[in-house]
Amino acid sequence: MKSTTRGTLAAFVTGVAAIVGAAGPAAAVGAVPVPVPLEGVSDSLNMEMPKAGLEVPLLTPGAPDGPRYVTGRLLPERPLPQLPVTGALPGADLRTPLPHVLGDGFDQVGVGAPASDLHTLSPGLALDAPLTQPNPDTFGLPDLRLPQAGVIAPVLQTVPGAALGAGPSQ
Repeated sequence: MKSTTRGTLAAFVTGVAAIVGAAGPAAAVGAVPVPVPLEGVSDSLNMEMPKAGLEVPLLTPGAPDGPRYVTGRLLPERPLPQLPVTGALPGADLRTPLPHVLGDGFDQVGVGAPASDLHTLSPGLALDAPLTQPNPDTFGLPDLRLPQAGVIAPVLQTVPGAALGAGPSQ
């Protein structure tokens, strides 16, 4: 192997290791909290402003199941496999001042919707050829049959939740 080839290969491996190392901790988290800075508006207008915090999801694709070969079929069972993707739904934490409409002790109204886990599978494809396996009764020629094609439906699994409350300011 030439020295330029070895150098190129070493640079490539180093770059991939740096990318995987940098993305490792971020990929382990389902959502990244993002505060919405409204303190400057509150100071400039000299009034209490709503407080907002968001959670932005990080989607991570998984490894698809490869095609499965089944006896009696000419084509694999799923030539276009489903791609799994995991992540989270976006979350929000919103609080706004309430001008004592409900009485003392109820200074603010808040909505909390935490980021919830999300598991998905992309659509897949199932095909089968219009020919069967070689038939020994017809001197090894395959029999004809109707071609088969189907779309495997996508999957979406999540359990979102939210809470609405009124109470003293924090």
